[in-house]
Amino acid sequence: MAPQLQRAGMLDRVEERLRGLLNDEHRRWRTADTRGAGLIESLAELVAVGVDRVRPVVLLTGYLAAGGDPDGPEAAEAVDAAAALELLDTCTLIRSDVRDNAALRRGIPTLHVSRAAEHERNGWAGDAGRFGESTANLAGDLSLTLADRLAARLPVAAWRIWDELRLERVVGTYAHEAMAAEYLDDPWPGRCISGCDRGCTAGWYAVRHPLRLGGALAGRPDLDVTYDAYARALHAAWRLRGFLDGGPEYDWDAELLREILLEREERGIAERHIRELVERATRIATSSRLATGWSEELTAFAARMAAEKG
Repeated sequence: MAPQLQRAGMLDRVEERLRGLLNDEHRRWRTADTRGAGLIESLAELVAVGVDRVRPVVLLTGYLAAGGDPDGPEAAEAVDAAAALELLDTCTLIRSDVRDNAALRRGIPTLHVSRAAEHERNGWAGDAGRFGESTANLAGDLSLTLADRLAARLPVAAWRIWDELRLERVVGTYAHEAMAAEYLDDPWPGRCISGCDRGCTAGWYAVRHPLRLGGALAGRPDLDVTYDAYARALHAAWRLRGFLDGGPEYDWDAELLREILLEREERGIAERHIRELVERATRIATSSRLATGWSEELTAFAARMAAEKG
């Protein structure tokens, strides 16, 4: 079966796992506490509109490229890990929306905004804004709790990567916030090119950790170094592309820096950096002992991640 079809089949199982988990919790709380069921409904709605499933895709790629059997007993663990990553990402997005006071997420009102509006409509006691933020943070706690429930069943080697991911994500987020507050946050991704930071909030954990998790679940610890090197090159290319194209991580100060620094010649140098990083990731993928067809898939994935938008 073609690599893309193998992964698509497993992604369908991830969707089923997420729906089943949230439906089970909703049924449980609908009879025990209807208010609790409402919180689960809010979380389920946000999870349902997360159509990209980037981290599950990367994890399943790492698993299948390492020779993992899509129908074997380990496949259930890979599905659980992929669902856990999606729930962790949902928690991160909810809390980011509260910090940034964002109005929309995935085309629907953010959770803290919709719950504040509910408070106002019903004329409840207290401050509507604080109620919305508190409810959203609790939904983030719920999402994280469910993610950890799934991850708790993983083999020890995979769970250690999960634990590392969780810690680096929190510390990296704090470092990013602190640097921005201290006016030290530099939009130019030079550190990504010279060597990725641990816990980078802009997506470092979106590639490296999911690939390593997939490799661990497939019983291929020997691929840890390979996946690490591939992810570093790809992440650097992706960050540089985001700067050039004005991705969501790059606001007005990045736009100003682009206008000041990036004349045609400098942009050409940056584009060359991207090509070199993609070529490095490609060399790593093609020289690795991966399952049939997956070196080509990792090569194509790197090209898509770093491709010029628009």
